[in-house]
Parts: sequence; structure tokens; C-alpha cells
Amino acid sequence: MGDTPWRPTDAPRLDGRVAVVTGANSGIGFQTARLLAHLGARTVLACRSPERGGRALERLLAEVPGADAGLAPLDLADLASVRAFADKPPADRIDLLVNNAGVMALPYRTTADGFEMQFGTNHLGHFALTGLLLPRLLASGAPRVVTVSSELHRVGRPRFGGAHRPDGDGPDRYGRWSAYARSKLANLLFSAELHRRAEHAGAPLLSAAAHPGMAATDLAAVGPSLEGRAGLGALLARGAGTIGHSDLGGALASVRAAVDPGVRGGAYVGPRGFFGLRGGPRFCGRSTAARDSGAAADLWSRSEKLTGVSYTWV
Repeated sequence: MGDTPWRPTDAPRLDGRVAVVTGANSGIGFQTARLLAHLGARTVLACRSPERGGRALERLLAEVPGADAGLAPLDLADLASVRAFADKPPADRIDLLVNNAGVMALPYRTTADGFEMQFGTNHLGHFALTGLLLPRLLASGAPRVVTVSSELHRVGRPRFGGAHRPDGDGPDRYGRWSAYARSKLANLLFSAELHRRAEHAGAPLLSAAAHPGMAATDLAAVGPSLEGRAGLGALLARGAGTIGHSDLGGALASVRAAVDPGVRGGAYVGPRGFFGLRGGPRFCGRSTAARDSGAAADLWSRSEKLTGVSYTWV
């Protein structure tokens, strides 16, 4: 696959293509959407908050004059919202789906459907969204799905629950960081299994994954803020920018995975400088657990049962 340096100036034009970016109201998601719009894609910002999404769209249009961009409501922590988005998609054909939205290290909470919030939002919401949008993706000549993971997937354990807790540990055994790592491992297993299933079906869909390293976003601040520790949240956000890189730097891995013609199905792209925390996007390895095809197939089956979404390839 090679590992040559890559810069945004290497990216091809995307005129005429339709891109959907989840969680595009701020941080890495916004920068990903901005860069795709700059390359000429018709870009849809899929956001939970209409207010924050609206401000992000205004900012994008100001920073990319002439951009073809729009806003659509999507709450990945609510499968009814995911289905509503898919029932009225932003276009008949979707060329590029960037599964970017996520939450990190929250105190124990559940989604609208009763799933642990991190696993439910980061993995199950995107699993359902991708499956429901699959007909729109397959209407493209060369669709691509990019799922954003994290290097913390390396400490994740493939324990995705059992009969009594099919989405992971309940509140009595919950660890916010272990739950986050598990959800990011699920992202990589899903991306790899999506690639395998597309190949088996003879579908042209390319599935790849990316990680941003450590970027200066407000993601790490949300958990402490929910517990009334906004000062700690602000400190964590500043520290991420000091040790890692900017939100734009973090978005480059997603953009390379989305547009680089050299990316192959199953690729994992992210910074490899300074222990993977910052630097230009390159092809990366993944943990042994993230390469477990049996765990990926089992997670897929569980995800179908939990979400009620099955993938139809024809």
C-alpha cells in the first residue's frame, strides 16, 4: 500500500460528488467537512444540534466561498433519528460517508434506545446509519465509507456484552475510559467487516478507518463538564492541543482516508509522529484485537440484532 507523505494539496477534486459528515458542527468533523467542501464536494453536515450545526454551516460558507453545503439533523444516540435521516436522505446518491461523530469518557448514560451511550453513539448509531444509507451509497460508482476510530482502541477489549447486557457493561461495572476504548475497537472491527462483506458481495464500496491522534477539540471536555467540572474539561482540551495538534491536523487523516486514490479497503490512516499523537496522516497498523475477523463477524451479528438493521447489497 505504501506510506508516502501526503498533504491536502495532493487531494483530487470532488466536484459532483456528495459527502455526508456526521458530527460536523465542531472540531475534527467541521474541519473534515470544510476540506471536502473546499475540494468541490456537495457537503452535508449531519448534526445533532440544529443551533450548533447552523453556526457551523455559516462558518463553513464564510470560509469556503461558493461552497455547496447544507445541514441535516441527525442524533446517533437515537435510532429513530437515524432512521428519519435515512428515510429522507440529503441526496439520491451518496458518494462519501464519514462516520465521525462520537462521545468520549462520559459518566454512565444511556441512549434513547437504552444502550450505553459511548457504544450506542460511537458504534451502533453509525452501524445503523451506514446500513440504512447503503442503497444510496451503492448508487454511486465508487462509494467510500470512512469510520473514525482512536489509538485507544489498542487497550479496548472485545467484550461486547451478553444476553443480559448486549451493549457492554451496565452501570455497576462501567468504566468510562474502558467503554470508550471498546467503542473505538468496535469502530475498527466494523470498518474491517464492512470491507470484507462488500468484497464478498462484489460491491464497489470501499471501507477505511482513520484516527486523528490527539487534537485540540472539546471532545475531552464534555465528560468533566457533565459532572460540573468545567475547569478540568477546559484544561484537558488545552492539553490535547499542546501535546497533539490542531483540529485541522486531526482531520487530515479522515480526509486522506476519504479521498486519496491510494487508499485500499480495510486501510487505517492516522498520524504516526510522537507516539501517534500528531503528525501527517500515514497508513497505520492496528491491534491484534482489531484484526480478529471472528470478533468482527460476531459484533456485526450483535449489531444487527440490537439496531434491527440488516445490510442489503443488491
